[in-house]
Amino acid sequence: MKIVKVECLPVHPGWRKNLVFVRVETSDGVVGWGEAYSQYDRDGAIAAQVESLGQYLVGREAWNIRHFLQIAYDDYAQRRASLEFWCAVSGLEQALWDIAGKVANQPVYNLLGGTCRQKIRVYANGWSYKMSSPADFAAAAEKVVRQGFDALKFDPLPRPWRTHVPREHIRQAVAVVKAVRDAVGPKVDLLLDIHRRLSPTAAIALSRAVQEFDIYWFEEPCPSENLEAIGEVRRATEIPVVAGEALYGRADFRRLLGARCVDIINPDVSNCGGILELSHIAAAAEAELVAVSPHNYNSTTLSLSATVHAAACMPNFIITEYFLPYESFGGVVSRNPLVPKNGYIDLPTEPGLGLEILEDVVRAHPGKSYTPRTFRVAEDAVVAGVE
Repeated sequence: MKIVKVECLPVHPGWRKNLVFVRVETSDGVVGWGEAYSQYDRDGAIAAQVESLGQYLVGREAWNIRHFLQIAYDDYAQRRASLEFWCAVSGLEQALWDIAGKVANQPVYNLLGGTCRQKIRVYANGWSYKMSSPADFAAAAEKVVRQGFDALKFDPLPRPWRTHVPREHIRQAVAVVKAVRDAVGPKVDLLLDIHRRLSPTAAIALSRAVQEFDIYWFEEPCPSENLEAIGEVRRATEIPVVAGEALYGRADFRRLLGARCVDIINPDVSNCGGILELSHIAAAAEAELVAVSPHNYNSTTLSLSATVHAAACMPNFIITEYFLPYESFGGVVSRNPLVPKNGYIDLPTEPGLGLEILEDVVRAHPGKSYTPRTFRVAEDAVVAGVE
């Protein structure tokens, strides 16, 4: 069973970025689907990497997933990786697992060794996009809780993203967190995403100021490459610290875990190297008594399903991400998207990743070309546009 065709199919879901879908076809006519992580304005480079790497998959046995991953890193990339490389590898690898499951007539999680759980807890994200006032955050949070979610993630800091922020930004963030906590009550978990923004001084000040609101976690307080800074924050706060979405492959996570600077890691199945690599990373974290919460700023179809299959097999899994703004598109592009019920997703039972992707719909929603954004021209001047 050899690979005969690889396609990269960027699609526009109707909100923000393009999603990068990957289609792999075998000589037996079996089609596997995967998804590469993408970013606004950067999806073109990621799609190009999928196309470039994908040509070296054609002609290979579909079963040989591990060997393809080895030649992709050792021979194709010559051990010079990048965001684009890891995204491409991830999307292609997921598609190979989808094929393997379909041929074996088994869900992917059974091929990984079987499950530790029958449902996957999720937290809602994307619900507070571009909000600024505490009242707006509070009203939106109440709405999400009414939808059945009992865990919400949001970034409480005002823009722009800067390392050394004025005290007013800290006060504003605290007001937002307080408003959300007051709105949803004490039983909903609040997850704060700092997006690699702050210096240790500012991050520690913020973490201490919001600690009274029973925060579930404090995500990426400092840039991911500065493990010492993240560790400084962890030692100074009682809130669990999270990092990992901007790290790729086992080698990056080896440094993170070795530094003892996090309580939870959040690798993304669509940029860390795929399902198998995510499983290896989770196993390494398990040995260090670190929990895993996969990141998923991706669709609620392919990437989410790949995450669910991997998470089902992790003893140290706690929760994963569900991006609400992509939910409606999931129902358009798939007959059976994964939909949370009371904050949990039941494991899919169909073979492979368990999704029926509507190929004609995928092709009818091609990726969108974005006009260049307008950024700040100086620290004391702001021009209109998306930051």
